[in-house]
Formats: sequence, C-alpha cells, structure tokens
Amino acid sequence: MNPHPPQVSVVVIGYNDAPHVTDAVRSALAQGPAVREVIAVDDCSTDGSGDLLDGLAAGEPRLRVIRRAVNSGGCGSPRNDGMDAATAPYVMFLDSDDVLPPGAVDALLGAAREQRAPVASGLCVRRELPSGREVPWERALYARPALVPHPARRTRLVHDTLCVNKLYRTDFLREHGIRFPEGRFRYEDFLFTARVLAAGPRIALIPDTVYVWHVRRDAARLSISLDRADIDNWRARTEANQAAYEILLGAGEKRLAQAVHAKFLDHELRMYTRELELRGPEYRSAWWELTRAHLSTFDATDFTVNPTAPGRLVARVVLASPAPRDLPRLKELAARPARLLPPYARASDGTPIWSDDLPQVTLDHFLVRPAHLLPASVDAELRPRARGTHLRLRLHELYGRMTEAGPASVEVEFVHREEGRVGGRVAAVFVPDRYGDLWTAGTPVDLSALGAGVWDLRLKLVFRDGTSREATAHALTGPGLLRRRAVPDARHGVLLVQPYRTHAGALALRTASGWRGMTEVVRRRLGRLLH
Repeated sequence: MNPHPPQVSVVVIGYNDAPHVTDAVRSALAQGPAVREVIAVDDCSTDGSGDLLDGLAAGEPRLRVIRRAVNSGGCGSPRNDGMDAATAPYVMFLDSDDVLPPGAVDALLGAAREQRAPVASGLCVRRELPSGREVPWERALYARPALVPHPARRTRLVHDTLCVNKLYRTDFLREHGIRFPEGRFRYEDFLFTARVLAAGPRIALIPDTVYVWHVRRDAARLSISLDRADIDNWRARTEANQAAYEILLGAGEKRLAQAVHAKFLDHELRMYTRELELRGPEYRSAWWELTRAHLSTFDATDFTVNPTAPGRLVARVVLASPAPRDLPRLKELAARPARLLPPYARASDGTPIWSDDLPQVTLDHFLVRPAHLLPASVDAELRPRARGTHLRLRLHELYGRMTEAGPASVEVEFVHREEGRVGGRVAAVFVPDRYGDLWTAGTPVDLSALGAGVWDLRLKLVFRDGTSREATAHALTGPGLLRRRAVPDARHGVLLVQPYRTHAGALALRTASGWRGMTEVVRRRLGRLLH
C-alpha cells in the first residue's frame, strides 16, 4: 500500500513565463502519486504560456489549467483561484519560475500526517542562476525536525514569510478564511503567513529541501524581491510589514507581532540601508520619510530589547534626523557582520554617542555588552605586486572595549562568492600602536592559490580571553589601492587582480587567471564600455 495516497493539490501560478512554466509544472507532477492534481493558473499571459499549459494538460490527466480572463497584477488572486479549485486534503504553492525538488511533497506530507499538523514547512534554497550556487533560506529554523505546538513558541517563524515551502491542510485554510490579498499587492506572502500564524496551528518543521527558488538577477523582468530600485517597492514592503503586525496583534499574538517589528529592524531595514548610497537624492529623501513614518508606529520596547543590534541603532539614527545623513556610516553598520566606523564621539559627561550632531542617540549599552558582540571596525588594504601581495589590517578602538578585550590575532580567509569554498587561509598577530587606539596586522597573501573568481574577505578576530568575532573589513580607498593589476604568476603565467569595495563597503577581490582569463575580463570590460 502506498504510504502517501493522492492527497495534495499543487497550485502553480504564472504570468508571461513561457520559458520556465513547463519545468515548474513537470517538477510538481514528478512528485509522484501523492500529488492528486496540479492546478496551473495562468494570469492572462500574452506570451503563449496558456497554450503551453493546455498542451501539457492534454497528455496529463492530473494537470488542470485555469486561464484568468483579466490579469490580476499580482500573485495573490491566482493563488486564491487555485486554492478555491483545490479538491485534495492538502495544498501547496509553486511559482512558475521555480521548481520542487524530488521528494518534497512526500517529505512534507509525511511530517504533516505523522504530527497531525495543519502546516508542514521545510527548507527553501535560493539557487543563483546561471552559477547554480545555493543559499539556504532561514537555515537555523530547519536545522532539525521539530513540532511547534503553537507559533508563539517559536517567534522566529515570522522570519520565514514564504508561502511556497509549506504544505497546508486545505480545510484549515478554509475554516479560518486564510487567503492572499487580491490584485496588485506586493509581498502578499507577508500577509498570508501572518494570517496562518494568527490562527495558531501546530507546525511541523523538517530539514529536507522542499523548494528551489530560482534567482535570476539578469532577467529582463526582476522578481519583486530583487527589484528594489523603485521607492514603491520600499513603500509596499513597509505597508506589508505593518499589515502583518496588525493581523497578529489583532489576533492577540503580541509576541509574534513584536517579532515582526524585530524582523523589520534586523532584516529589511538593514538590507535597504546598505543600498541607500546607490540611489539618487529623490529616492533617498522619500525613503527616509517613509522609514521615519513607519518607525514612528513602533513601541519604545521595540528599540530597547537588544539595543546593540545594528538595525535598532540604524532606526534610532533615522528617527533622530529629519533628513538623510551619515549614509556611508549607516551602510557599514547595516552590513553583515556590522561595522561601526569612527569617529567615536562622547557627550560632555563621557557617555558614548552616535555623533556630536546627534547626541540624543546614545551608545551607553556598548559599555556593558561583551566586546566580541560589538560592531568592531577593521580597515583593510590589499596591494597586489609582482614581488608579492600584502594584506594590511587595522582594528579600531571602540570606547575602550577593544583594549579591555585585548585583540590578540586575526584569522583571514578568502571565500569564493559563488562556490563558498575557502581559497586561502592565513593568520596574523595584532600589534597595538603607541597611542592605544589601533591594532595592526599584516600578512602575505598567496593569490596564486585562489585562481579565478570573486572572493570575499572574511576575518575572525580573536581576543585575549579566547572569545572571537566574525568580521569583514572596510575597504580603504586612496591612490592605487583599488586598481586592477596584472601580476606575474608562476602557476598561471599571469594573474589579473582587482581589489574592490562591495555595496556594503567591504573589501573583496576579483581575479582572472592565465592569459585566457585576462583576455576574457578585458573583452567583457570593452563590451560594457561600447554598450
């Protein structure tokens, strides 16, 4: 007897996605007999997607196609159409440009039935295309199998706003009237997830990968999560966060509602702050105004709980200033890990403050938190030369806390951005300067061992008491520091090296090995210039 009889409806939604919708539907059908039906909802496509689906349905009795007469402008309405049409005891959702990995439905259905849970949730991975690099989404939440008897028992659940890596009991959704917002509503997942959590279901968590989210950064039409250059995206995001907060608060779930605000401070606010310098003056002013308005609805406790968290400090600076300010410093503070760049100002009574211009933003909590939890700032400069490449690091004092902790050494790694592998690992000893404000460390770097790619510099600061802190380094700028150089290399013949500064201000490195690699880099560079 099959342990998983046909009990699941998979709702696939799409709009003008003919190149990918077939793969999505087939990945759902390939889940096996547990899938009773795949309901493909075409949102009035004009690229032939509907005809493709009809052709598939002609040879697959489990595939049903719903063709909307009018485009909804969003993802909520077609998902609601699919939910309404579902006939199976369980339902899950799939976007037309993503796929379900083999065994996803069986894993979710098994957990839901075994735990008698109305909701089962598993790991989603973001797959960067075309590289294929996979980044787990909310990995810690799915580290091991678990049963959450009530969402308030694990407030981290509010961070996983996706609806697609979950299996829902159909009658649970219908009984509680849980639906997506209709029409053109960005971040509809936020509201749907809040409504699910507000209903207080048992939730089964599994470590299995159950959803592959394809990230195509070079696509002609970016996904909502990637298309952040328009101020309307930020407006929609703040509105969706506020709506989710009100849904949970209205259901009496105050802890979950507070967790929504905490997520906004630690995730959304930091992500958009890192990108703020890339935008124009008009965007920055509108962003600042919208953010101040949203943050003004928060309770005081939203900022006092874990006050050293970088997002809370960013929020306090934004609230304290009526106009955009200190953007380079805020960008570095919003980085992961956070870096608080000097100067380090103090009030007349010695209290640490953000700056002389904003003395109301106090940093006195920095004096009591363990030093290895503070946003230490390290400057870095990498000088590739024919006779050898040298990395120089400089750690700044932070209101006396670095001296107290005693920086001892630093472990240095270059991590390949696409593949995640470590290409080089060295260590160096910190040496204090005569004034006690800085610690410096230097080490040679074997660029030949790295090979071609984009490399992120990762640091581990080790203190005298044995504690440590993960860090990245602020990229120093200046004459000759971030120049592209061709370096003779015994292994590759020649190595083209360019240190550069990331959007978050950190030092990173691009390398191309051999004459062929060097020629390809130059060709792409010329192509961009000519274009």
